[in-house]
Amino acid sequence: MSQQAVKLPRGLAAASLSGLDSRSAQVLRELVELYVQTGEPVGSRTLSRRLPLGLSPASIRNVMADLEEAGLLYAPHTSAGRLPTDRGLRLFVDGLLEFGDLAEEERDAIAARCSASGRSLHETLAEAGQMLSGLAGAAGLVVAPKTDAPVRHIEFVALGPGRALVVLVTGNGQVENRVIEVPPGLPPSALVQASNYLNARLAGRTLEETRAGVEAEIAANRTALDALTNQVIEAGLATWSGGSGGSLIVRGQARLLENLDQLARVQEIQALFERLEAQETVLRLIELAQRGEGVQIFIGAESGLFDTAGLSMVVAPFRDGQERIVGALGVIGPTRINYGRVIPVVDYTARVIGRLLG
Repeated sequence: MSQQAVKLPRGLAAASLSGLDSRSAQVLRELVELYVQTGEPVGSRTLSRRLPLGLSPASIRNVMADLEEAGLLYAPHTSAGRLPTDRGLRLFVDGLLEFGDLAEEERDAIAARCSASGRSLHETLAEAGQMLSGLAGAAGLVVAPKTDAPVRHIEFVALGPGRALVVLVTGNGQVENRVIEVPPGLPPSALVQASNYLNARLAGRTLEETRAGVEAEIAANRTALDALTNQVIEAGLATWSGGSGGSLIVRGQARLLENLDQLARVQEIQALFERLEAQETVLRLIELAQRGEGVQIFIGAESGLFDTAGLSMVVAPFRDGQERIVGALGVIGPTRINYGRVIPVVDYTARVIGRLLG
């Protein structure tokens, strides 16, 4: 596999790369790559055995001390080794990382998993998220595009206490399913009423058009339906048209909880899960994905989605046949994810999904 310098947006950290001499840059690169492999602090003796510079451990310690003073490394109190800071990781990603193209068999496997027939668009995107989770060893996420085709039919089906299935059929034959919460004790007749009410108003409209009309009727108290049925209708429409950013699919969340032995870190990850469920998160992901061409990498708190250190997000937009950005996909994982592996996987998967939408 041929190696090539990664083409990524350059940030302030990359601009400071010129301040590193070649020896410091090579030490930083090797240390980060070892950290990605092991997750453990890296010592000067280990580096001296791997670097082709002929440097003694003492000389490498001096270089590491300079990197630490520059804010690129830090020393955990339990070890004599060093770990990269978020700033050091950013410098590595922006200016030192190299990766190769995916092998043909890998590209074929990704395309095959995303292109399987007989699935709805939502199921295809969910499979893409699951695949990214497995390939990256992290949580996979996909911002699914809004459904803007005319809607042919919508139906509410009771699933059990407090839950119902919303089935939507678009004019082009796509079938999408969502589970919603409904008021406890809701009678089955309310679901039938909700279905009949919406189907009488679809008439070739898109979901967004239908939602706007229904909201106006509910606000003016012109639905002739009881309050519980109105709640069901609003919840059913909101699950697809909650804002302009589509819906968020997350797979492999449990991977973020692996190897966490500190209660505080577990609570931070759980707070992240809650934030991912918010609609503003969907809009923020789309905004982040549109910052530049191709894959975007956010380390630590850079994305503004989570305050906790120790997590990175790699995300790329995908486009429809008119080259409009309609969604995004990527992964959230520990800062030691294998960037050289994850970046081309996310990039190629986004292109495959774009071709399917085209």
